[in-house]
Amino acid sequence: MNGAAAPRVERWREVDGIVLLDKPVGLSSNAALQRLRRIWRARKAGHTGSLDPLASGLLPICFGQATKICGMLLDADKTYLVTAALGARTATGDAEGEVVERAPVPALSQAEVERAAAGFRGESLQVPPMYSALKHAGQRLYQLARRGLEVERPPRRIVIHRLEIRLTGPDRLELEVECSKGTYVRTLVEDLARACGTQGYVAGLRRVSLGPFREPAMHTLADLEELGARSPAALDALLLPADAALPGLPAIALGVAEQAWVLQGQPVFVAGPPGERVRMYGTGGLFLGVGRMLADGRRLAPERIMVNLGVPGPVSA
Repeated sequence: MNGAAAPRVERWREVDGIVLLDKPVGLSSNAALQRLRRIWRARKAGHTGSLDPLASGLLPICFGQATKICGMLLDADKTYLVTAALGARTATGDAEGEVVERAPVPALSQAEVERAAAGFRGESLQVPPMYSALKHAGQRLYQLARRGLEVERPPRRIVIHRLEIRLTGPDRLELEVECSKGTYVRTLVEDLARACGTQGYVAGLRRVSLGPFREPAMHTLADLEELGARSPAALDALLLPADAALPGLPAIALGVAEQAWVLQGQPVFVAGPPGERVRMYGTGGLFLGVGRMLADGRRLAPERIMVNLGVPGPVSA
């Protein structure tokens, strides 16, 4: 024997549910995901849409069966708290990029910034930034931008549901933005700064809501790591069930026979809203997953089963 320590073997386990992480600034969404996966020792994990390292705030992390709802939340509306710095434009549209242009900041009043903001509320077309993960000819735009290239980007439809703005200093704005998927807050800030007669970039960004999770209680990494070391059972008690992410879908209750067919991927006869996606519940209120009512409103086809087959009990901690 050479006395060398044996390599540590991770013992992964089946975990189902959602934890609402308060992601810190400086950590990528994937790095945060991997740290939580190790805290729970979860076999499978995913997140519902990334936050830039510069941003903090709400990042729902899904484990096990709950990972199947990740894609469903990508289309969800989001709310951000934003600090905008005026007088300069950066290469990336945020504080991480180098300043590429400076401009004087006019003496602005609250009334003037309100008037500028009014033009951005509602539906509009927005040109996405070069520093984004969108693709052009098979390459990420940010990869082209890092090589000093700029290509034409078609504008995309976005909706700003709510935009509140405060002038907090001669060159600072504080925004609260509730927006649709695909909205680039960096571009919004740049466009808003130009409407105010200057240049601007995002100096701070925090996500406070996503879809059904509206200003929820969140958990920090430090708290989760401490709790995981002290009490794994208490850690599991923090998990939300998968259907907590889907309150907007109508609920359909199934009997024993219908549940058996649905769990085999077969459509069943049951009444419901024609053509709509629904939550499916079986005996004892067991959440089975998501299905879609057919156009006749009399048949239900399962789309995503979100329960461990053969394991009783709801999808939760």
